[in-house]
Amino acid sequence: MSLAEAIEGVEYIISGIETDDEELNEFLFSLGCYSGEPITVVSRRSSSCVVAIKDGRYNIDNDLAAAILI
Repeated sequence: MSLAEAIEGVEYIISGIETDDEELNEFLFSLGCYSGEPITVVSRRSSSCVVAIKDGRYNIDNDLAAAILI
């Protein structure tokens, strides 16, 4: 299941990142988004969602959310 399908307010554990873009992998890693880390969808908008990773909140688009597996 991807983060794009996650229910708001439920904490999930990241199982992997599904992308061939190395730059995107490095960006997500810098946010603390990697396998084994908890992630929560705080809210959704039409083309993006707000997620909580570690102590931060980030707005990511739906394409990026689809690449994050939970």
